[in-house]
Amino acid sequence: MQKMSLTKKSSYWYDLPAELIAQHPKDKRSESRMLVLAKKSGKIQHEKFSNIIDHLLPSDILVVNNTKVIPARLIGTKSTGAKVEVFLLEQKTNNRWECLVKPGRKLQIGTEIIFNEEFKAKIVDHTEEGGRIVEFYWEGNFWDIIENIGNVPLPPYIKRESSNKDKETYQTVYAEERGSVAAPTAGLHFTKPLMQQIRDKGIEILEVVLHVGMGTFRPVKADDIKDHIMHREHCRIAQEVAAKINQAKEVGRRIIAVGTTTTRTLESFAENGHLNSGSHWTDIFLFPGKKIQIIDGLITNFHMPESTLIIMVAAFAGYENIMNAYKIAVEEKYRFFSYGDSMLIL
Repeated sequence: MQKMSLTKKSSYWYDLPAELIAQHPKDKRSESRMLVLAKKSGKIQHEKFSNIIDHLLPSDILVVNNTKVIPARLIGTKSTGAKVEVFLLEQKTNNRWECLVKPGRKLQIGTEIIFNEEFKAKIVDHTEEGGRIVEFYWEGNFWDIIENIGNVPLPPYIKRESSNKDKETYQTVYAEERGSVAAPTAGLHFTKPLMQQIRDKGIEILEVVLHVGMGTFRPVKADDIKDHIMHREHCRIAQEVAAKINQAKEVGRRIIAVGTTTTRTLESFAENGHLNSGSHWTDIFLFPGKKIQIIDGLITNFHMPESTLIIMVAAFAGYENIMNAYKIAVEEKYRFFSYGDSMLIL
């Protein structure tokens, strides 16, 4: 295989039967299947996610993204009674948000939207990318209202309406900081008892934050992946977390990232193998040929063909390893995407 082919979008295509795209989560999170891939040898094992503790060493550090998904999809009406949809993207001020709206052409500046008696909004501006700036008016607690009336924004490949159950299942058990419109799905397999087992083994669990935006589902359109422009997402690493990871790396301890969002956060703060702390917007795109500086292991789900996510995972695990693992996962009928099964790469 020529190295140049690794920059071609088409190199990351694989055939996926539609019936393998998980439409619902497992009843028990940690009962999902887990494909274990050894980076050096390419060897593959098939296990349950609950067995992950057997693959982790007491000296390991597990890094998670503790962002929390907001019920960002709001259904309201115009004064005419026409139904409209407002999708929260990013909070700009206390009461102003950047949003996507439907139907877009009929929701111009000045349009008022009614969600209920206590919660209303007005469109006050356009955005460069075709969205709207929406000003909200409410009585009571904003987040209590959103939790009550909002719907979980399930990914486009889940072909059903979201339910109240998704507000729990499409959220990691360690989610704390509101701000994402999509879940860091690699973490969905963890339960609180499993997290405690991991701690009891001596493994330290550290938290970073990256708020996942809708851009995570944006397809790669450029034939040469180097021409793809990543969406920007806000992320943060505390000084104490960076210091602990740097100390661990100095003595050869493994850093295991839970998910591509955690990986992007760590690598966006990396400089010559050293992890900095702080808060910034990142548009880092990891693809084969780019050096992965911080992580030694990765827990991830199975991602869409030709997506930035499968390309990022290939950058860490090796192109041939990943494409072979995906081929086997399809043959073994693993469940794919957000509510699907897991992969552990060490």
